[in-house]
Amino acid sequence: MPVLRTPVPARTPAPRTAALRAPALLLVSALLLTACGSSAGDDAEPRTAAAGYPVTLDNCGHQVTLKTAPERAVSLNQGTTEILLSLGLADRMAGTATWTDPVMKGLEKANASVTRLADDNPSFEKVLDAEPDFVTASFVSTLGKGGVATREQFEKLGVPTYVSPSDCSEGKDNDSGGDGSRSKPLTLDAVYGEIRDLARVFGVRERGEKLVAALKERVRTATDGLDASGVSVMYWFANSQAPYLAGCCGAPGAITRAVGARNAFADTHDEWPQINWETVADRDPDVLVIGDLTRRQQTAETAAAKIRFLETHPATRNLTAVKKKRYVLLSGQAMNPSIRTIEGIEKVAAGLRASGLVK
Repeated sequence: MPVLRTPVPARTPAPRTAALRAPALLLVSALLLTACGSSAGDDAEPRTAAAGYPVTLDNCGHQVTLKTAPERAVSLNQGTTEILLSLGLADRMAGTATWTDPVMKGLEKANASVTRLADDNPSFEKVLDAEPDFVTASFVSTLGKGGVATREQFEKLGVPTYVSPSDCSEGKDNDSGGDGSRSKPLTLDAVYGEIRDLARVFGVRERGEKLVAALKERVRTATDGLDASGVSVMYWFANSQAPYLAGCCGAPGAITRAVGARNAFADTHDEWPQINWETVADRDPDVLVIGDLTRRQQTAETAAAKIRFLETHPATRNLTAVKKKRYVLLSGQAMNPSIRTIEGIEKVAAGLRASGLVK
């Protein structure tokens, strides 16, 4: 999960007094137990038990039950935020946090209406102050020890939580290395599954199906007739001294398989291993996919900084892709398992066609 490159120290919030905890808990309980009015949108179902509630999901080893649709959701990562906004749920969000990039195009107005609690991980206290009735995250670590808070801490206050299934799918080991490893490749079905889960939670299933169908069509359009067999691609997320490069099986792997190319580090199962530049030079990838980030946590966050490094460093300036300037720029979110992974497929496919390497 490259958004958490710099280790985040465990946050230990100051003891929350009974006077502060009680109102939040009472509000959460009232929202969970009381049926509410209809949401905006023609396909939205009334938020009552008659509309299919309670809803129960098996999510990353937790059973999540909601008695009514959320009215004050908090999303702790940009990936889940953009799914909720794409489902037209800005009016039911009480806050967002942890951003690596500008919001996805087309969602600017909706995003502006939602309070940003923090650019990075907010404190547990900050989230509770938003009085959430549902909390989502893209990564197990966000709702784990050293993150914002554990799922159990929220659940003790009656707040259901949800983590993207992309980060706990079969074969994902989050305890292996800084970013985990995968013994089985991530598929886009995990992204589509998250969209469907959240649409179900909020009682807008039809919107979820329409969004999934639109994303699948974008993938078909982007890859139609593309033959990139034999082309090697390397993905660089951040850090110039010890670069984080994509292993075989995360979101970049899904992008690479969709376009039919080969990941230069397909033999590495770590999600984002740190690999030295001499090894990169030995593999000499045909195309470099470069993270263009707006955050400021690592060295060489922006694409411009990465390209300056590549074109001046002794170990990289003679790479074939550097000499021929075969660069494809992606947002950080497109390199995460998220709705933006589809954007990654589109941009890598377009970049491969522009390179002249594919038919």
